[in-house]
Amino acid sequence: MAEPKTRPTGASVTEFLAAIPDPERRKDSRAVVSLLHRVTGARPAMWGGGIVGFGKVRLKYASGRELDWPLAGFAPRADRLTLYVTCDLARYRDLLDRLGKHSRGKGCLHLRRLADADPGVLEELARRGVAEAKAMDVSTAVRKPSPGG
Repeated sequence: MAEPKTRPTGASVTEFLAAIPDPERRKDSRAVVSLLHRVTGARPAMWGGGIVGFGKVRLKYASGRELDWPLAGFAPRADRLTLYVTCDLARYRDLLDRLGKHSRGKGCLHLRRLADADPGVLEELARRGVAEAKAMDVSTAVRKPSPGG
C-alpha cells in the first residue's frame, strides 16, 4: 500500500504562511493558527505541501487501514480556508446553524473569509472536533490483555 502524501514534512509553517499572496488570507491563516493552537495545545506543523496541522492521531478505517492525521488542521486555499476540525461535521448541526456563511464536506469546513464565521462558534466546533478525534485515536486506545497473558 502506498504511503499517504499528507504527513508531517518538517517545512516551516512561518515561511508557508508568509508566502500566502493575499494579505487578508494570510491574516486569516495566522488567526486560525492561533485558534487551533489554543484549542489543541499543539504547535503547528506542515503536513504535506499545504496543510498546517496540530497534533497527531492514529485513525483506523473499517477496512483495517490505519493512518496518522492531524488532530486539527487547515489549508489556506486561493479562494477559501479549509478547516479540518472534525471527522464528521454532520454531528454538529447545532453549531453549523449558528456559524455563519460556510460550505462543507463530510469532515472539512470551507470559509471564504474568517470574518464570515462567528469566532465563538468556530472555536466550540474545533473543541468538539478535537475531543472526537482524540476519542478515535487508536494509538491511545486501552488494549485489553490477551487471555492468559
